[in-house]
Amino acid sequence: MKVLIPSLNLYFGICFTHHINFILPMSLKHEIDEQGEYNFVIPNIKDWPIYDVNQQKTEFLQDLIARTKEKIKEMAGSPKKLHDILARTRYLEQIRIQEEPWRVDPSDDWRFWHKKVRKVLLKSATQHNYDNGLSASEEAIFDDIISRYAHEIVGSFRPKTYHLASKVLPRFLSRLLNTFSSRKFFKVKYRLKDRLKITGQIELIRELATKGTLVVVPTHFSNLDSVLVGWSLHTIGLPAFLYGAGLNLFNSRIFGYFMSRLGAYRLDRRKKNPLYMEALKMYSQIVVERGCHSLFFPGGTRSRSGSIETRLKLGLLGTIVEAQRRNFVEDIPKYGKEPTDRGNKVFIVPLVLNYHFVLEAKRLIDQHLKQSGKEKYYIDKDVFPSSKKAYEFLASMVGERSEILLSFGKPIDIFGHPVDSEGNSLDSNGNFVDIENYFVSNGKMSEDKQRDEEYTRLLGEHILKQFYQYNVVISSDLIAFIAFELLKKRNPKFDIFGLLRLPEEERVIDYNDYIETVEKIRKELNIRAKLGELQVADHLNTDIHRLVNHGLSNIGLYHTERPVRKTENGDITSDNMNLLYYYHNRLLGYELEKLI
Repeated sequence: MKVLIPSLNLYFGICFTHHINFILPMSLKHEIDEQGEYNFVIPNIKDWPIYDVNQQKTEFLQDLIARTKEKIKEMAGSPKKLHDILARTRYLEQIRIQEEPWRVDPSDDWRFWHKKVRKVLLKSATQHNYDNGLSASEEAIFDDIISRYAHEIVGSFRPKTYHLASKVLPRFLSRLLNTFSSRKFFKVKYRLKDRLKITGQIELIRELATKGTLVVVPTHFSNLDSVLVGWSLHTIGLPAFLYGAGLNLFNSRIFGYFMSRLGAYRLDRRKKNPLYMEALKMYSQIVVERGCHSLFFPGGTRSRSGSIETRLKLGLLGTIVEAQRRNFVEDIPKYGKEPTDRGNKVFIVPLVLNYHFVLEAKRLIDQHLKQSGKEKYYIDKDVFPSSKKAYEFLASMVGERSEILLSFGKPIDIFGHPVDSEGNSLDSNGNFVDIENYFVSNGKMSEDKQRDEEYTRLLGEHILKQFYQYNVVISSDLIAFIAFELLKKRNPKFDIFGLLRLPEEERVIDYNDYIETVEKIRKELNIRAKLGELQVADHLNTDIHRLVNHGLSNIGLYHTERPVRKTENGDITSDNMNLLYYYHNRLLGYELEKLI
């Protein structure tokens, strides 16, 4: 029973911490203040942008529905094509209901799509002339569908629920951390603070949170990323951010209760039809227009290979560009505020997460290898880790040896210009740049789809560049990269799959050769760090043998089959080549393999 209780406590705590930036305890604020650390940049919760948006939820939903319908009609081009989109949506929804129903789905799902929508569309297809637009019944069903999606996506923010969670969560975190503390009386903030290292231009980010709208775009490696990102945002004193939670997570009644009241918007990855996707993108655009700080993973899903993202999903990034343009054109006021209260400028903040080990690494690399070359066809069910596995993971994380680094990149505007503490965009010479001019064509500010798509593509490139620049190389990355590359060099005729099938006796690397290569690559990494091409963890610049041992102990904390370990004779080997490949991939993109 004693083992079960902490595990259940952790599961409940994970449910909260999956959106921890909404609910981190106000009771911690007083403790943080006493220690001279970060206060909230907006002390009163009723002044938070997320609270403003929720206060005008009815108006927000009406705006979302109307603009989504307008966008879809524009996209369709003609009433007949819009009818075809509606019919295609109905077909895909029926397949979803038949093949992958969830408990959280509306009770009338089948009746709505199979009877009501199907009946209207079939009748109109045979009796209606589309020269004058949709039939009245089709127009009504179109409105019903978009309204249905909008109400599903939009969440709520309840201060009372926030305060309730604020009281409950510290107890769960305390129970977890005390379980692994050798001290009887133990404060949460000390151990967690020691294990989570947050770096970057924190003061600038805090200033910008009061000057405009922040959009944080992190790398994505684990389902626990949102826990850590949320914690980091709270730790540096930012108000709650809006970001999506998979609708499947709402299958839990307790989880769903809190999530639906703490601002999380719902994402249903089963729905791939254009009506739902446009509603989702329009939601993202409107919340940014209204000044609500947002967070989304631009890679779209967790990295299966273990490498930093090399391609980003441009759909949601495009909504940020469009939101910025509309803010300049219409000077959109924030709900309940004057336009000048928080400004109308959007700031992008890349964030790189660095783990010594990843909870789901084995499953992720297996998926990558099975789908090699076919990633774009992969559909992620996004299964949240069991309470036992999450418990083991966090237990290791807060242990004496491991750490997780969260590295904030340089805040930029949507065109990649760095910004100062007042939110002014700067060119390479430090001169002010008026980015409103980027939206001017023929002497006036206008919408240009092709131009804005190019702006979105360039924004993606700026974010990717910062992912590599602010990636912090840690010991586990280094030792895995070198071990795999040395085996690869030794077996030049093998492709990746051949290397992964190497027998155990062929995986042994002479320790002296290994150490020599580690030293060589470490020197190169320090040179690259001085050039601003990447970051290196402090522990990389220690005695070379201690560095290797640090990496070996950390990368093996969670996995029973160690990606890298020492043999009885003191040489280097791997118990699991797939895992070795996964951790090796984190340093791809720097062309370090050419030096081995």
